[in-house]
Amino acid sequence: MAKPPGRQYKDEIYEQFARIGKAVANPRRLELLDLLCEGPRTVDALATQAGQSLTNTSHHLQMLRAAHLLESEKVGTYVTYRIAGDDVCALFAMVRELAESRLAEVERVMQSFLSEREALERIDSAGLLARMRDGSVTLVDVRPTEEYAAGHVPGAVSVPLGELERRLGELPRDREIVAYCRGPHCVLAVEAVGLLRARGFDAVRMEDGVRDWRAHGFEVETAKLAA
Repeated sequence: MAKPPGRQYKDEIYEQFARIGKAVANPRRLELLDLLCEGPRTVDALATQAGQSLTNTSHHLQMLRAAHLLESEKVGTYVTYRIAGDDVCALFAMVRELAESRLAEVERVMQSFLSEREALERIDSAGLLARMRDGSVTLVDVRPTEEYAAGHVPGAVSVPLGELERRLGELPRDREIVAYCRGPHCVLAVEAVGLLRARGFDAVRMEDGVRDWRAHGFEVETAKLAA
């Protein structure tokens, strides 16, 4: 028996909606979206930063691209992926915020991780602004340089986590250091603050990332990478 036209339409349209849900219903793919919302990346870079094999990373990226959430470009032997539009990052942000507000496990996992690594102060964008106005802090962006170039908090100095140990001499010891990375669930700033404090610096972590900063209506700067 043929379906009524209205039922046929409902089945087909919700099947298309479900394509988006299926594409993002995987923790690895969500992490890749989070990384790509910071800026375009090659498959190799994404695999390294997400701690995945190249094969698995490529598979997840292709699934996201099939749902038209990503775009890709091949230059030579390298394939670079980028977010298909700002609405994709808005989707990720809504998923994150919904999980934070509805799932007690999110807070439990966060506290379990942070309690072992920091009995230290955390600040948000508003708190940082107040300290920046009185000139009492040095702001350090510990993300990879390409993310800093794509967009950073004005006044921030780029010191990727992997370079922090050897560049400690560039940081003032008479001012508070505020480190930030990709947002509340990024561990780069947590590790940076731990290292800074172990070396005698007064350091805190800003929970917000650049996307959160921009969402609050604050200005974001870009920069050119050195040739």
